[in-house]
Amino acid sequence: MQPILVMFPLGLFTMAVIFDVANLSGGPGMLGALAYWNIVAGLAGGFLALVAGVIDLAYVRRPTARRVGVLRVLVNMGVLFLFAVILMVRVGAHDRAAGPGLLVIELLALSVSGFGLWFGGELANGRMPAFAKAAAQNRGY
Repeated sequence: MQPILVMFPLGLFTMAVIFDVANLSGGPGMLGALAYWNIVAGLAGGFLALVAGVIDLAYVRRPTARRVGVLRVLVNMGVLFLFAVILMVRVGAHDRAAGPGLLVIELLALSVSGFGLWFGGELANGRMPAFAKAAAQNRGY
């Protein structure tokens, strides 16, 4: 379930960046507010995905897979932290719009999320999710 949950915040954060680029390129002021609310929804969905990832990580037994899983969770926590900071800064901004500096931080956070996705793909590459193997009583994973 965690790979499915990750796609929602990733899409919302990507749309927030697109709206901010359009807003800074001279689009209507409403785009800054849309980006703000996309970040709010992305943080809510990201928290749910993070909880699901931690639960999935609890069932991983192999040390290498566990290290990759812990790294994935830490990267995803970092992305959520960066977007939470962006959100807090935007609360006081006019029309909840981002300036060029915040856009750079958003792009950085979005690129870091790509690493989290890559680590998640490494963990699940060609294997069943850990919780499904544990439910089938396969203790070798």
